[in-house]
Amino acid sequence: MEYIKLSNGVEMPQLGYGVFMVGPDESERCVSDALEVGYRMIDTAQAYQNEEGVGNAWRKSGIKREELFLVTKVWISNNGEEKAAKSIDESLRKLQTEYIDLLLIHQAYGDVFGTWRAMEKAYRDGKVRAIGVSNFQQARFFDFAHYVDIKPMVNQLQCNAMIQQREIESTLNEFGTKMMAWGPLGGQGVDGIIKSDLLADIGAKYGKTASQVALRWLTQRGIVAIPKSTHKERMQQNLDIFDFALTDADMAQIATMNQHDAGTVNFNDMNFVKHLIENYG
Repeated sequence: MEYIKLSNGVEMPQLGYGVFMVGPDESERCVSDALEVGYRMIDTAQAYQNEEGVGNAWRKSGIKREELFLVTKVWISNNGEEKAAKSIDESLRKLQTEYIDLLLIHQAYGDVFGTWRAMEKAYRDGKVRAIGVSNFQQARFFDFAHYVDIKPMVNQLQCNAMIQQREIESTLNEFGTKMMAWGPLGGQGVDGIIKSDLLADIGAKYGKTASQVALRWLTQRGIVAIPKSTHKERMQQNLDIFDFALTDADMAQIATMNQHDAGTVNFNDMNFVKHLIENYG
């Protein structure tokens, strides 16, 4: 495993296991499989409704807590200083842990500044080792990061070989913020990564699949990736990317695949925003 160092010195694995769209009943089994094949970072969220499964899995694994990196996110319905504080304690209970390694604001709407104050307090109190945001597009991220006391250490965004998030990089760098990629192998309107002839041809040189090349490309950019699979053999395959390195020419070729730089999910779409605020705010 390779690691990146966050702005506060915390070391974070560059590859983890994501449990988005993994049902509550299946999450414990999937996380147990992921831990067994070698994953040590698990990414969940309050909205996924599977924090308890993650907690049960790691508790039963026998793995020491300090060897794990647990990530979760405050959902929009829990935004605001008081509600966020209570939700953090509830996430700690469900995850069966005394601290969360990385806590993110899930969406850029609602009382995010109140939520951040609760997260800053949790960070100072030792309940959280690092704090950040998720799905904050470039202008929104700058506005938010400019005003808060503790700058976001991570911004989790839709990012992969076809959605490369190049434009936001300079703004993240300005605040010392690392990028974390959800959907690193596609999904959410992206199809073609695992079937890419270009990625397959590059992978053939190293005895790797297109998916493995896509993940390695992200980690060599300094981006954290959280692929999801419910199949144990695919979990293992996704993890097996640190025994080769792409050349500069490989990296440049993959850069030509960019199609939707800022993502296929339009977080500024009024219907999307109204749905979030009216149903969860």
